[in-house]
Amino acid sequence: MPEHPDIRIDVSNMMAPHLPGGTERAAFEGGMADRFGRAFDEVALRRKRGEMGFFDLPYASETVDQVEGLANGFGQWFEDVVVLGIGGSGLGSLTLRDALCGPLWNERSDEKRDHFPRLRIIDNPDPDTVRALLDHLDPARTLFNVVSKSGSTAETMAQYLATRDWVERGLGEDEARGHFLFTTDPGRGALRQIAESEGIPTLSVPENVGGRFSVLSSVGLFPAAACGVDVRALLAGAAAMEARCRSRKLVDNPAGVLAALLHAAHTESGRSVHVFMPYADRLRSLALWFQQLWAESLGKEGGGPTPLASVGATDQHSLLQLLMEGPRDKVVLFAGIEREDDVDIPERHPEMPGLAYLGGHGLGELLDVERAATAEALRREGRANLSIQLPGVTPHALGQSLMLLQIATVYAGGLYGVDPLDQPGVELGKTLTYGLMGRDGFEAPELDAGDPRWRF
Repeated sequence: MPEHPDIRIDVSNMMAPHLPGGTERAAFEGGMADRFGRAFDEVALRRKRGEMGFFDLPYASETVDQVEGLANGFGQWFEDVVVLGIGGSGLGSLTLRDALCGPLWNERSDEKRDHFPRLRIIDNPDPDTVRALLDHLDPARTLFNVVSKSGSTAETMAQYLATRDWVERGLGEDEARGHFLFTTDPGRGALRQIAESEGIPTLSVPENVGGRFSVLSSVGLFPAAACGVDVRALLAGAAAMEARCRSRKLVDNPAGVLAALLHAAHTESGRSVHVFMPYADRLRSLALWFQQLWAESLGKEGGGPTPLASVGATDQHSLLQLLMEGPRDKVVLFAGIEREDDVDIPERHPEMPGLAYLGGHGLGELLDVERAATAEALRREGRANLSIQLPGVTPHALGQSLMLLQIATVYAGGLYGVDPLDQPGVELGKTLTYGLMGRDGFEAPELDAGDPRWRF
């Protein structure tokens, strides 16, 4: 068995005649392959122009050297590292922590964490959450990693101002500077200005890497490396997947297969809801990360798919009824993992058939069986689904997965005819917020009060 096996994708349950009404082989090899070829060419051209920098992150050795230097030195001075960032600036770190540090990382003792710091991600400026966290932390032992490429993200900058004041009140202004690290644009923005004037260390986000594509940049790498994650293996996995996705031939490009089949399921069969459902708690946050990636990249111009984050087997008891017998507008993307260790289920109560059959198996085995059974049940009802199998939750395997989904996203953008890199739909809300909060240069809008007759 190779040292780093590839993740595998099984799309049988998307294809006819295995799936009634699924994609025909002739269509896959004909029109679908032609459309993918055009999307591939568009992505290749934009990459050549330097617009899609996330492709190049696995090979950015200078960034890795800087990240590891800060993480292994500066980062180890602290008991807690707190990431302040929203959207891709927080979800990437959350995904890496939950997958690669494992369950209950922050609750483990120093010894069980090998004395690496706890990692906390605060993405929402909810005062209850922020206050509760600060009450729990020691300012002398806490590092705040403020992540905002623009340096003007309202939520993140508000969090920065609040935490900066909290640290200064506890330690004094001079010492407080040593408890912040900024991850931001290499040359512009408020964070860059503050860093240069006050000597606060920084990491740069490449100009051609947007927030939701930044997990493999310093945005995600520093927090992960500070907790002992092998970020070089993570990037090696991403590089391996990038190499697998260089082919213009659809059948040889796993990200192309994923994008083309999901696009066709939506546009040709009305399956507009794409449910990402890993059968592993360590991949729960990966589902949330994918939800943002797919939604913000493709939901434009009155169209696009609707992603839904889920987790098995938990959501077999909440969503499965809808998936099986509700509207035929959904595709389920299952994700499973190969496990080396399991928790044995003891053999007890042989007199009770409802319990006896479980004995001698394992909890992980049960999860895997439930995933396979659910996929088959959906297929038998003509409900489209596909499976992604990870050879364990390792840095290399996760790196492959992250790159697979990012490349599939930009291919899907070409297929849908939208720019997967922008997000014009969020700009109006930002502008209105700036005006309401009194930012210079932004007029305070008059909000429509609505009709009082419809308030109850």
